[in-house]
Amino acid sequence: MSQDLPEPEIPRVRQGIREKYDQVAAAGPGGRFRYPTGREGLDRLGYPPEILRNLPAAVLATFCGVGNPFSLGPLHPGDAVLDIGCGAGVDALVAAALVGPGGRVVGIDVTPAMLETARANLAQLNWPQVSFEPADAENLPFPEGDFDAVISNGVFNLTLNKGQALAEAQRVLKLGGRLLLADMVLVSELPPGVGDKVENWFQ
Repeated sequence: MSQDLPEPEIPRVRQGIREKYDQVAAAGPGGRFRYPTGREGLDRLGYPPEILRNLPAAVLATFCGVGNPFSLGPLHPGDAVLDIGCGAGVDALVAAALVGPGGRVVGIDVTPAMLETARANLAQLNWPQVSFEPADAENLPFPEGDFDAVISNGVFNLTLNKGQALAEAQRVLKLGGRLLLADMVLVSELPPGVGDKVENWFQ
């Protein structure tokens, strides 16, 4: 496992992540993160305004990404896209608008409550090219070469085995596919104590 966490601490980290995002799903992202969320966050990160204006305000309000994966490379009409750690599904819906009805977008997440929010957001649009499924970044339930692009926003920093997650993303990409990953990067050492390290992981 990454960062040399003792095996007994791994379930605690996973549970802490799920509990945090259960709270986000229940009450929305406002005030729970140290960066702008909702429509303000999307605007500051440079999401395409022509896409945002066609999505319901209630959907945009659920955004809590840390960056803009769409600034890293294009999505094309007809592309198949996987959103790893889709959360409330806003990025998946932006991707769906970019790939159009001839494309396919699958969002995965480990938090059932966030998937419920994503499905509720999708229900406001009724786009058949989008689906949301429970799955872990470290064990993707898709065949090799299934997607033209993999996107992810603020999720790999939470992933315990980052090497395995990246290998899985590469496996499901087609030859020449694109990994568009926006995330936070740790610029200092994690706390030395195991307990502090575990608590820091999902704050």
